Amino acid sequence: MDPTSSAQQLQTLNQGLKEPWSIRNEKLYKTFKFQDFMSAFSLMTHIAFLAEKADHHPEWSNVYNKVEIHLTTHEVGGISERDFTLATHIEKVL
Repeated sequence: MDPTSSAQQLQTLNQGLKEPWSIRNEKLYKTFKFQDFMSAFSLMTHIAFLAEKADHHPEWSNVYNKVEIHLTTHEVGGISERDFTLATHIEKVL
């Protein structure tokens, strides 16, 4: 995906969000903070079902109440439409 297209899609994705997504190390990135571990893990569970259905799995980590997500499409060596689509679905879960 070319940088102009990525920037446009990032702007669209972030419209109305209190905490925006960003691009770090050629990956779509966001950290989510929750009240407790169960809330954080609940998000991960929802995302797992979305990701499996889309056959597009995030790189992520969880430490107590934080979930850090990196989205990239390995087949294209960077960010693709699939990453923005999954990020949009993640935001709808919240």
